[in-house]
Amino acid sequence: MTERKPPGVSFETWVDSQIAQGLERGDFDNLPGAGKPLPRRSLDESAYEWVLEKARQENLDVFGMLPPGLALRKERDDLPRRAAALPSETAVRALADDYNDRVRAFWRRPQESRWSPLPGLADVDALVSEWLDSRPEPEPAPPPPAAPVRRRRFPWRRRPRD
Repeated sequence: MTERKPPGVSFETWVDSQIAQGLERGDFDNLPGAGKPLPRRSLDESAYEWVLEKARQENLDVFGMLPPGLALRKERDDLPRRAAALPSETAVRALADDYNDRVRAFWRRPQESRWSPLPGLADVDALVSEWLDSRPEPEPAPPPPAAPVRRRRFPWRRRPRD
């Protein structure tokens, strides 16, 4: 529909005439969901819940919809789970340092609002100690086998006889 509303015609009249013309052409015939009621939303469902449900249906990343400060807070809460999958203490420290660098960069940027959530830094040492505590104790190494004691025999010595 590219035609413009003519001047001097109210919007209701113009829209009603467009709908009537579409019905005459058959534009509304055989539409999916024709003759079925619209899906009912519960009255206590908020717009936020609707957006989350829609994002899940379309396999979208929900964290991408959050404001940057809140997304960083959520990421900080998720750091222990991500650290648990890492193989070494160095990797855990690198993960936390990367997060802290991004938080510091966020602090330096001007904020959209003074009520924007401000994320805090991750406690690197606490994260590492939690990671170390979740590691199983290494099994003690078996003691090295004792070397057999060999007696040296001196051919020039004779054993006393009984």
